[in-house]
Parts: sequence; C-alpha cells; structure tokens
Amino acid sequence: MVSPFTLKKAIVDVGKRLYERGMLVSTEGNISVRLDDTRIMVTPSGLTKGRLSPEDMVIVDVSGKYLEGKNRASSELLMHLFIYKNRPEITACVHSHPPFATSFSVAGIPLVDDILPEVILLIGNIPLTEYAPPGTKAVPKSLEPYIESCNAFLLRNHGLLTVGRTLDEAFNHHEIVEHFAHVMWLAHQLGNVEAIPSEEIKRLKKMRLDLDENHDNKS
Repeated sequence: MVSPFTLKKAIVDVGKRLYERGMLVSTEGNISVRLDDTRIMVTPSGLTKGRLSPEDMVIVDVSGKYLEGKNRASSELLMHLFIYKNRPEITACVHSHPPFATSFSVAGIPLVDDILPEVILLIGNIPLTEYAPPGTKAVPKSLEPYIESCNAFLLRNHGLLTVGRTLDEAFNHHEIVEHFAHVMWLAHQLGNVEAIPSEEIKRLKKMRLDLDENHDNKS
C-alpha cells in the first residue's frame, strides 16, 4: 500500500504539472485521492496548487468530516466525495480550468467522442454537464446522470473534472481531454471536423471494454 506521505508528494507533483501546463492559475483547481475505504486526502482551499507542500494536504472521512491537516479542505469537496461514493474503483480526481476544454464548456459545445482514436480508447464519452454553482450540492447533482460510466466531465462554465483508478491515470485523462479540446478548436478554425468511421468506433469501444475487463480481473 502506498503511504499517505508518498501520496501527498504525488498530489504536489500533479499540482505543479497542472500549473506549469497552464491548466490552472492562482488558487484554482483541486486534487484528491482515496486513501482507503474511510479516508480521502484533498488539496486545501485558498492555496496556489502549483506551489503546494505535502504538509498542506487535508484528510477527511468519507462524509467530509475533518480528520487531519492545518488547512480547510477544498471548497469542491462535495464533488470529490460524490465520485468516491459512486465509483468504488476510482481512487483519484483532478479538477482544473484548462483553457481549451473550459472554452468548450463556456461555449456550450460538447467534446464528442468519435473524433480521435485515443479519446475513444482511453476516455470514452465526455459529457457536458448542466451548470452548477461551484462548491454547492448542485455540482454532484450535475454529475449524477453520467457518474456510472464516464471518466471525464466537462463542467459547464466551470472547467474539467477527470477521474482515474490511480492519480497518474486521472492526470493522464486530464491531459488527453485538454489536448483533444485544443485539436478540436484548431479543426474548427480550419472549417471541418470529420468523425471516425462507425465500424472503427465499434472496434475501439470493444478494445476499451476489453482493457477495462482485464484491469478488473487483475485488481
């Protein structure tokens, strides 16, 4: 089992990578990991995620009750707790405001999942949620229709949330979606976006199901 301190350092590293890639600025964004069946570690509220230290992390129980740390937990804690409650296989969540993905959420334009093979194979459907005021119970409610099967959520007028079976996977999903949004933005400037042939989409979706099944069998 990975130690809590190792996970604290891993969250610090993800925060730096998000900041260096311009996916968040100032105190934006939040990151969390599931420590075990009863505890969640989450980034603090009000601190720059690109300059965190391991000691800044906050540990809460699955109901959100404070357990450990010198700071307040992220204002988006309810969103993270909702993910862990409804997806037992998920151990990490990453939320930020990457410019291209967030631009699509602001424009109300979905990122359709039939354009790039990597998105179909590694991410799947990326729903555009209903708008919900940040930090409120409306955010989990906006995720509810999609929670069972999706690993990335375009939060309307807000940003991007990705989840994973590891922190690395959750961050990788984040990078893939932002890169996809960038490609889509450029393609729209060129004036044409073409979907992958339907038979190829079926093949890629089957591959994804096989990958998920193999992972579940190894768990």
